Amino acid sequence: MSEEALVTAADPALAERLARAITLAGPVPLSQFMGAANAHYYATRDPLGARGDFTTAPEISQMFGELVGLALTDLWHRAGQPDARYVEYGPGRGTLAADALRAMATVGLTPPVHLIETSPALRERQAAAVPRAEWCIDLVGVPEDGALLVVANEFFDALPIRQLVRTPQGWRERLVACQDTLFVPVIGNTLFDPVIPQQFADAPVGSILETSPASVAVMRALARRLVAQGGAALVIDYGYRGPAVGDTLQAVRAHRFANPFEAPGEQDLTAHVDFGTLAEAAASEGATVHGPVEQGAFLTTLGIAPRAEALARAAPERAGAIAAERDRLVGAEAMGRLFKVLCVAAPGWPVPEGFV
Repeated sequence: MSEEALVTAADPALAERLARAITLAGPVPLSQFMGAANAHYYATRDPLGARGDFTTAPEISQMFGELVGLALTDLWHRAGQPDARYVEYGPGRGTLAADALRAMATVGLTPPVHLIETSPALRERQAAAVPRAEWCIDLVGVPEDGALLVVANEFFDALPIRQLVRTPQGWRERLVACQDTLFVPVIGNTLFDPVIPQQFADAPVGSILETSPASVAVMRALARRLVAQGGAALVIDYGYRGPAVGDTLQAVRAHRFANPFEAPGEQDLTAHVDFGTLAEAAASEGATVHGPVEQGAFLTTLGIAPRAEALARAAPERAGAIAAERDRLVGAEAMGRLFKVLCVAAPGWPVPEGFV
């Protein structure tokens, strides 16, 4: 059963459609449930900000986007200033792109802008923030000339995952069933032991191994383009260097954690990003991989402290707020440690600041 069969962007009754489809065809893999739910969720709303469900780093402070833009500009400059295009996956409201491009322009880089976005609601917000942008639904729509300067901030966490569960009988896949209108996780019958990494073969019963074939496919496609055209990508997200066992599926609604199996399409479903697997996928295509490093260390190396001081001098009435924003981005108990930064670059491109 395809995700298209489960959901359409204009359908206001996703839960009913999912319930009917699962009742008729049987339980579906978690990846299909998550993909259908998120496709509807992002297509029908702006989920960001105080009135939305969550807040991302670019919405916390302009410092984040500025430093990301300057990091890519530094790479471009040290690579010989080739013709280049700015590409962003899942650009939200366009805030990061606007801040990054403004910073790039201060040092003479004004590249064409390509935003990879499928949501009509978010494209409207992005058009206001970045009027000269062009949109596409995936990397295929980006021209194949010129180096690519790519950002993917909190993009991979929303791509569908599969969960394999260690049972007394072996590894089996977690599926989603429906009882009346209640969605519940169940364990399938197919054994997956042959595809389990050897180090997890005898993991304790109840262990969960997450994989994201969709994430690997996106990364491999991106790495191939970087190798062919030149350029670099910064992937920023919360996650870990895997593979590893653990259940990281979560739902957020109105800035609170929620049951991932309730109200599909009405809340954000995410999972922690396996940076180790993404790095392996990129390297398999011939790309150079740096990191991951912690977001706090990355932003500190790029100069978030002096940038915060400069902003505070320019607006002393906001000095306290600016300091709080900085701490939220780099603090170990906030975003600084959980969030990681992975750099994927074309062979021969320089090592980015913060990864040495």
